[in-house]
Amino acid sequence: METRLKFDVVKKEALILDPANALQPRAIPVEVRTDPLTGRTARICHFMRLQWKKPDLDRLVAGTDAGCPFCPDKVLKATPCFPAEIAPEGRFYRDDHVLFPNLAPYDGLGAVATLGSRHYIPMADIEPKRIAGGILLALDFFRRVHAIGHPESVYHLISWNYMPASGSSLIHPHLQVFASSTAPNQLREELTAAKAYFLANGRTYWDDLVQTERAEGQRFLGRQGRVSWLANFAPFSVAGDVVAVVDDCRALLDLTEADVADIARGLTAAMAAYDRMGIYSFNVCFFPGAEDDRFARLHMVFSPRIYYNPVLATPDTTALRTLYNESICVGFPEDIVAMVRPGFQAIAGAEEGR
Repeated sequence: METRLKFDVVKKEALILDPANALQPRAIPVEVRTDPLTGRTARICHFMRLQWKKPDLDRLVAGTDAGCPFCPDKVLKATPCFPAEIAPEGRFYRDDHVLFPNLAPYDGLGAVATLGSRHYIPMADIEPKRIAGGILLALDFFRRVHAIGHPESVYHLISWNYMPASGSSLIHPHLQVFASSTAPNQLREELTAAKAYFLANGRTYWDDLVQTERAEGQRFLGRQGRVSWLANFAPFSVAGDVVAVVDDCRALLDLTEADVADIARGLTAAMAAYDRMGIYSFNVCFFPGAEDDRFARLHMVFSPRIYYNPVLATPDTTALRTLYNESICVGFPEDIVAMVRPGFQAIAGAEEGR
């Protein structure tokens, strides 16, 4: 029996007397969208032109390498080591990428992975190989703690805060890597809802989502290998999200090197698209299931970040987002897709041409 996902939208209008037009009536649209899985709502409102002016980024990052603990002349002196049972050499290495314990851990088993030795890389210049190297290094760490039966090796989590608007306190590109027996709120809510969906329908929610979005096409961006790319119907970000869903993959440890390469290429396509809008900062989070969660599908969310007022460094996390947990997107996701999709089409075309 086919179950059709519900993409619920409540359309509203705010009526004002516009001071810019002799106090003539003006209707301003607002949409309240409900995420088909969790019931989380997001508001499409507060509309802005989807083009921002970048600051002088060279000036912003000038001198920040002097005290950077992740640069190659300091990373082996300024960063801690793991106990020998986790890392006999103290840290994990791949090429010029280094993974080490987090001095300010989020959990009992936290790490940081540098994305190479280069201190500052403009968003549109970050190479897929560099991103893939960081993810593979995180997988080396996760496989090790899984092999030794560490009690926190249940949910394997990777997040990325790039540049200050994302909450990053350092310019040098790096991933937050941690394993936890306690799922973060959003992941826990998604897993609970996905399990209920699976029990009710006998199918995996994320498989149905990909199938539906691909058939309808409004928010489908493209596909490489096992990875499908979508725009989020109810975004977290003020400028929409890009979501990757990996077929037949429950957890990060299920990823192949080919999957990682495809994820990295898709991320660079998203970065390039948002760079053209003038956005230069983002968050990324991976959402895995535990090893035996048959109902789970590994997915990843790329979420661009802005300053509402760059002069004052006004963040886009207002009281509505932080305390009400209500997301705001300043454009329709279906319109944002038109600006993001060409990069994913170019990747697909390059693959077909091989």
